[in-house]
Amino acid sequence: MTGKRKYSFSLFPLFIFLVPALPENFLYSVPELTLRIIVYVALFLLLVSIISQSWSLYKTRHLLREKQLALEKIEIQKHELEIRDKNLTDSLIYAQRIQEAMLPSEDFFRSHFRDSFIFFRPKDIISGDFYWIGEKGDKIFVIAADCTGHGVPGALLSMVGLEIIEKAINEDNIENPAVILSVMDKVLEKTFSSGKNIGTIIRDGMDVGLCVINRKRKKLEFAGAFFPLYLIRNNTLAEIKGDKIIIGMNQKGQEYTNNEIDLEDNDILYLFSDGYPDQFGGTENKKFMYRRFRYLLTTIHGFPVNDQKDILDENIKTWMAGNKQLDDMMVLGFKPLSGNSK
Repeated sequence: MTGKRKYSFSLFPLFIFLVPALPENFLYSVPELTLRIIVYVALFLLLVSIISQSWSLYKTRHLLREKQLALEKIEIQKHELEIRDKNLTDSLIYAQRIQEAMLPSEDFFRSHFRDSFIFFRPKDIISGDFYWIGEKGDKIFVIAADCTGHGVPGALLSMVGLEIIEKAINEDNIENPAVILSVMDKVLEKTFSSGKNIGTIIRDGMDVGLCVINRKRKKLEFAGAFFPLYLIRNNTLAEIKGDKIIIGMNQKGQEYTNNEIDLEDNDILYLFSDGYPDQFGGTENKKFMYRRFRYLLTTIHGFPVNDQKDILDENIKTWMAGNKQLDDMMVLGFKPLSGNSK
């Protein structure tokens, strides 16, 4: 009994706090003691688990609240961006109306050339490509141009180009295509001269193709700055190349070449920017290319002009096949001796 008492005395301090209500005969109730210890330990672990889960739930709710606030902030920012985008789009659409008012309509074009069409497809609502037609005496001037860039910068540059062209032809009475290009080059260079505003040097220019048609003499004069002219006669396409001198970037003052061509009754001319041939698409996602473009024009040139325009439109849509339009597109087609539609 002495050994047993000594053993029980040594365990008492360990259990006194865990088991406050031990029976008097606990030495003889070990299974009951063990069960109580297990129950208290389980209750303690359950309490710890509850506290841990409550803390985890609190943190989760806190994170959810932070995410909710972040989402609300994103929604506010999204709404602000939508308003800005709408305002910007509305401004571009209004600018498009202004640009369209300044560019000759297809009806006006046909008042000079009965058999003609204008395929015009800006990349970003407003265009850096532009065209112009005017009549002075016995001569009709047809001009197509492609400004550096597209969208707003290109459109602004196109307005400058139109102003220079109209002044050169109507006020300065210049009729030679090569001379008109030289004047455009000098005025554009002067307009964006680096001496006017230090630190605002503009290295932009434009490619231009300019035709002057004299129907009485059946003569065509053409000058181009990185801009070709296609002439189809008797089912054969001939290319009259422009000079590799960009308008506004001719620092050496090189002269442009004036090409003179005798016209025949069924000739058809095409002026175009590089947006159509350079568009990516097809099964191999490559450029349309000038070779394919020449073949297309040779194939459709005998069709009515409205059909030609529709074919050009449908063809490029099929070619793009989901690809984004990379640049402004413009194709002018007309029979120079077809007379007017009046």
